Amino acid sequence: MQSFRFHPAVAQWFEQTFGSPSEPQASGWPAIQSGRHVLISSPTGSGKTLAAFLASLDVLFREGVKAELPDETQVVYVSPLKALSNDIRKNLQEPLAGIRALLHETEGHEIDVRAEVRTGDTTAAQRQALIKKPPHILVTTPESLYLLLTSESGRRMLNTVRTLIVDEIHAVVDDRRGAHLALSVERLAALTKQPLQRIGLSATQKPIEEVARFLVGTRAVDKAGNPDCAIIDIGHRRELDLTIEIPKSPLEAVMSNEVWEEIYHRLAELIQAHRTTLVFVNTRRMAERVTHHLSELLGADAVTSHHGSLSAKLRLDAEDRLKRGELKALVATASLELGIDIGSVDLVCQLGTTRSIATLLQRVGRAEHKRRGLAKGRIFPLSRDELVECAALLRCVLRGELDRLIIPEKPLDVLAQQTVAAASSEDWDEDEFFDLARSAWPYRNLTREEFDDVVKMLAEGFSTKRGRRAALIHHDAVNHRLRGRRGARLVALTSGGAIPDNADYRVILEPSETFVGTVNEDFAVESLAGDIFQLGNASWRILRVNSGVVRVEDAKGQPPGIPFWLGEAPARTSELSRAVSDLRIEIEKLLTGGQNPGEWLTREMHLPAEAAEQVGEYLADTYRSLGAIPSQQTLVMERFFDESGGMQLVLHSPFGNRINRAWGLALRKRFCRSFNFELQAAATDDAIVISLGTQHSFPLEEVFRYLNSKTVRDLLVQALLDAPMFTIRWRWNATRSLAIPRFRGGSKIAAPLQRMESENLLAAVFPDQLACLEHIVGDRQIPDHPLVKQTIDDCLSEAMDIEGLEEVLHKIERNEIRCIARDLPEPSPLAAEILNARPYAFLDNAPLEERRTQAVYTRRASESRGGGSRDGLGLLDAAAIAKVQEQAWPQASTADELHDALMLFGAMTEDETQRTVSVHHEANGAAAEHLLKELVAFNRAMQLRVAEKTFWIAVERLPMVQTIYSRGRFEPKLSAPESIQRQIWERADAIRELIRGRMEASGPVTVVDLAGILSLPRSEIDAALLALEAEGFVLRGKFHPDAAEQEWCDRRLLARIHRLTVDRLRAEIQPVSPQDFYRFLFAWQRSDLEHRVEGPEGLQSVLEQLDGCELPLAAWESAVLSARVADYDPEWLDRLCFSGRIGWGRLSAPQKPNARAFAPLRTSPIALYQRENLPDWLALTQANSTAAFSIGAQTVFDALASGGALFFTELVQRTGLLPSQLEEALSELAALGFVTSDSFDGLRALLIP
Repeated sequence: MQSFRFHPAVAQWFEQTFGSPSEPQASGWPAIQSGRHVLISSPTGSGKTLAAFLASLDVLFREGVKAELPDETQVVYVSPLKALSNDIRKNLQEPLAGIRALLHETEGHEIDVRAEVRTGDTTAAQRQALIKKPPHILVTTPESLYLLLTSESGRRMLNTVRTLIVDEIHAVVDDRRGAHLALSVERLAALTKQPLQRIGLSATQKPIEEVARFLVGTRAVDKAGNPDCAIIDIGHRRELDLTIEIPKSPLEAVMSNEVWEEIYHRLAELIQAHRTTLVFVNTRRMAERVTHHLSELLGADAVTSHHGSLSAKLRLDAEDRLKRGELKALVATASLELGIDIGSVDLVCQLGTTRSIATLLQRVGRAEHKRRGLAKGRIFPLSRDELVECAALLRCVLRGELDRLIIPEKPLDVLAQQTVAAASSEDWDEDEFFDLARSAWPYRNLTREEFDDVVKMLAEGFSTKRGRRAALIHHDAVNHRLRGRRGARLVALTSGGAIPDNADYRVILEPSETFVGTVNEDFAVESLAGDIFQLGNASWRILRVNSGVVRVEDAKGQPPGIPFWLGEAPARTSELSRAVSDLRIEIEKLLTGGQNPGEWLTREMHLPAEAAEQVGEYLADTYRSLGAIPSQQTLVMERFFDESGGMQLVLHSPFGNRINRAWGLALRKRFCRSFNFELQAAATDDAIVISLGTQHSFPLEEVFRYLNSKTVRDLLVQALLDAPMFTIRWRWNATRSLAIPRFRGGSKIAAPLQRMESENLLAAVFPDQLACLEHIVGDRQIPDHPLVKQTIDDCLSEAMDIEGLEEVLHKIERNEIRCIARDLPEPSPLAAEILNARPYAFLDNAPLEERRTQAVYTRRASESRGGGSRDGLGLLDAAAIAKVQEQAWPQASTADELHDALMLFGAMTEDETQRTVSVHHEANGAAAEHLLKELVAFNRAMQLRVAEKTFWIAVERLPMVQTIYSRGRFEPKLSAPESIQRQIWERADAIRELIRGRMEASGPVTVVDLAGILSLPRSEIDAALLALEAEGFVLRGKFHPDAAEQEWCDRRLLARIHRLTVDRLRAEIQPVSPQDFYRFLFAWQRSDLEHRVEGPEGLQSVLEQLDGCELPLAAWESAVLSARVADYDPEWLDRLCFSGRIGWGRLSAPQKPNARAFAPLRTSPIALYQRENLPDWLALTQANSTAAFSIGAQTVFDALASGGALFFTELVQRTGLLPSQLEEALSELAALGFVTSDSFDGLRALLIP
C-alpha cells in the first residue's frame, strides 16, 4: 500500500480490512493521486467506489494532520439514486471511524472528517445544519446538486470543492438527467476556486471514450476527440453462472395462468434452495403480482416488493430486512439495479427479457456483489419471442458484447432550465454562458442560433390570450447580459430537475397519515371506496379518493387486486436486436442444411435442452410457414384474413421497437393518405401489424416501397403530431424548460391542471397541432420554436429512431435487404405475439377490447400446423375453392331467377346459362332454353353475338354491354328502359362493372380465363382488375395449389375460401372423443370381436404388431394373445418359436442390476420378438451386461457360458443342482434377461409352482 503514497494510517486500515487492493483500486489510485480526471470502469462489486473515495480521504486526513481541517466541502459525490447516496454515507462511516481511530492511536491526532447526505429526502433541519457546518464530503444526487448550485447558501458551500465523484455514470449518461448533470458539472467547475478534479465510476459502459468525454467536458477534449482523462478499463466481465429456465409447459405468445403457476413454483424452489434471492421484473404491477403469489407459497414474511412507487421508508425497510436475513426474497424493478447495499445475495432471477445486455449484466451482477464473487443468475422468458431474445442475450454475454450508450444531443429544454437557474444565481455575460453550455459534452454542437432562440424564449415568454407568461430572465441585448427576473430563482428551485412529472396519486394510511406509496392516476380514478389493492406486499382498503390522494386503511390481509401503472415500454437496444437477427440467420442456415437447431443451441450457447428444443421448433415452424426466418437481412410481410372478413398485415422486422414504431406510424399515415381511412396499428421489437378493413386491396410486395428514405422524415413528422407521444413529450419539455411550473403558491400543481396549461401553451406556439384538420390544407407547418423543435426531435430520435429507419429504407431501395411477401390462410407462428401486443405497443388510440387483431384465431404452440409450407395462399384447400365456386354460382329454377343471374353477370355464355339452370333441371339445355324464351317473350333478355360467341344479356344491362361490344349483333332489337338509357358509359367503366359482376360469382380466375370468356383484350381486363383492386373489391395471388399464373378473386369469396381452409386445418387436429379413440384402439389392437384373428397365421400377425413389446410374463397368454386370437392354442406359439421366427427374453436392463433380490418371473417384463429384429432391439435397449446373481444362478450362468445351449437334464448334471434349485436359478436368469430358450414352453414350465 505504501507504493500508493497513502498516509500510514490509511494504508494500515485498508490492509487490515481488505488485504490487497483490487485491480481498479491498484490502477485507479495512482491516476487519482496525480490530479488528472479519472474514469474507472469495472465489474460490479470490484471496489471501484472505495478506489475513488480512499484517495480523497487520504488527502483530507493528511490536511488534518498538518493543520486543523476547515469546515468546508472539498469532495462531492453524486449518485443517481437517493437510496444509493444513503448507502454510501453509511459505508463511509467505517473507513472514517477506522482511520480516525488509527490516527489517534499511532499519532495522537483527533481528526473529524465528516460525510453527510443532501437529497430530496433530507429534512429542512438537516439542510440548515449542512449550511451552518458544511461536511468535508457531500453525498448527493444530480437534482440536489442542481439545487445547491442555484441557491445562495448552496453556492457558498460548493465554492471550495476540489473533487467531484460521479458514481454509476452509465445510469444517467444516456438520458436527460445526463445532459442536466453535465451542465451542473460545468456550473460547479465555474464556481469553484480551483480546478475541479472529476472522477467517474461505472460497471458497464461502451464506448468508454465517449463516457470519458462526457465526464470531462469539451474543454478537456482535443481536436482528435481524445479526452484528457485517465481511463481505467478493467472490463465488464465477471464469472457468471447464468442460464435460462423455462416452465414444463411450452411457452406461448401469451402466458396462461396455469403456466404462471409453474413459474411461481419454480421460483419458490430456487428461493428455498438459496439463502437470499433477488427477483427482477420489468414493471411495478408485475412486482406486486409476483410478490403476492410468492407470499402464498413461501409466507408473507419471507418475500416483499421493492419499486419506485413505494415510499422511501418501505423501500429502506425491505432493504434492511433482506440484509439482516429476515427475507428470503425481494421482488424488485430497476429500483435495485444499481449498487444499493442489500447485503449478500446468492441468486438473481430475471422474469422476462431485460431488452438490453447491460441491464442483464447489472442485475445479475447483484448476486455475490463482492470481489471475486461468482454471480449466479436465472432468466425466465415469458413468451416464445422472449425465449429467442433471451437465447440471443445469453449469447451476447458469452461473447462479452455490450450495448452502445447514446448520449442525447443538446436538449434545449434542459438548457432553458439551467439558463434560468444560472442567470437567477448571478449575472452572466451571454457569450460566456454560451461557452459554458458548449463545454458540456452533450452541448458541444450547440449553435449560437439555437442558444439565442432559447434566450429569446426565456426573455419574451409566451403570448397567450391571458397575456404574456413564462418570461423568466432579462436579456440585455446591448450589453449582452443575462439576469434572472423576480421570482425566477424560486421557479428554478421548485420546478427544476430532468425527471418528468407523473400523474400518480399518493397513498396515505389513515389515521397515522403515513405515506405508503403511489398509484397511477387512472387506477385511482377508476377505484371505488371499499376496493382492496396490494402495495408493498400489504393489502389496503380504499376509504376515499381525493384530489391527488388515495386514503386507505389496513385491509388485514384480505385478497387484493393488483394496481396498474401506465407508461412507455423501453425499446430493445440496437445491439441486442442485431443479436436476435444473427441468431435467426444462424438457425435458418441450419434448417436449410437439414440440421437440428436444438443441438447447435445446446452445444454453442449452453442452452438447456428443453429451451433449445423450443427455440428450434418455434423457428422451424416459422420457416415452414413463411419460407424464411425474418432477420435484418430478410424482411417478411404476411397478410391473412381475420374472423371479421378484414385482413391483418404483419411486417416482420426485428430492428427493435424504436425503428418499428417509426416505420409503423409512417406506414399508417401512408395508408391513411392512400385509402382515406385511419387504421389500427401496433409495433413491437420484432414486428409491425396494421389492421386492414374490407376496403383495402393492393399487391402486398408494393408495401415495401410505400415509403421513401428521402421523404419518410417529413411524413413521420406529420404522423407523430397526432400520436400521444407528442403531447406527452411536449408537456415534459414545457415543464423541464420551466414554461409550466410544477409548484405554485407553495403547493404542487395538480396533473390535470398541468395538462390544461400544457395544451394552452401548445395552442399559443403551435395552433395547427390542435386545429381542426378540415380547415388545414396540406401538411401542417412546423413553427420555428425551440420547444416544438425539441419535442419533435425527441419523438424522432428518442421514442423512435428515424435515422435507423432511413437506413433500412435506403437498403431496401438498393436491394441490400431481401423482401418477401406472403399471403397466408392463417397467421404464421411468428405473428402471434404482435397480434397479442400489449397496449404500450399501439400506434393509435383504439382500446384493447376494440382491436381488430382480437378477431384473429392463432394456434397454440401445441397445435399441429399440418403441412404448412412456404407457398402462401397456395395452401388454400382445392376442395374449399371448388365448394365456394359452386356455392357462389347463381342457381335458377325460374325465369326471374335466371334474369337475376343475367343482371349479375352482365353477359353470360350459353354454357353458363345452362350451368345456372342445371342444378334444378336434369335436361338443363332444354330447361335453360325454355326460361330464356320466356324472358325474351317478355322483352327482358336478348342475345348478343360477338364473332363466334353468343351471350345472353338482361335488357337493363344493354347500355353498358353496347359500350363494350359496339360491333356486336343484338337480337331481338330491344331498348332498355328510358331511366337506364340516360346513363352515359365510358368503356373502361363498363368493362370494370362487367368484370365486377362476374367476379362475384366466379371465384379465383386468371386474366387469360376472363379474356377468353369475354372476348376482350387482356390489357383492358388488367386495367379493370387493377381498378377493382384499388377499391378493395378483388385480391390477387396464386390461389389454386397448382396455379402457374396470377389469379384474381372477389374479396368476399376469398374470405370464405380462407375460412373453409382454416376449418379444414382445424378439423385435422380436432381431438376425437374418448369413445371414438377407444373404439379405434380396440380395433387397432384386434381385441374386439369384429377384428380378432384366427389360427397360427393370425397369431404371427399379432406378434409382428407387438414386436419387442415387454409385458409381464404371466399376462402374455392369459390376457394379451388370448384376447386377440380366437380359440388361442399355446402350441401355435411354441411352433413359431421352434421355427426360428419368434424369440422371447427380457430386452431392457433391470433398474437395479446389482441388487441381490430380483422380481418374480411371473411379473418380470418379457418381450416376444421377431428374431431377425433382435440385434436392433438390443442396440436400442442397451441392456446391462453385468448383474449380481445368486450362487445358483451364477453356477448356471457359468455352465451356459462355457457349454453353450443345454437341455434341462444336462444342466442338472453339469451344475449339480437339484431340479427345483435349477428352476429357481433359470427363473432368476430369465427375469434378469440373461437366458432364453428355443420355445415358449420352457418358460411356461417355470411359471408352474
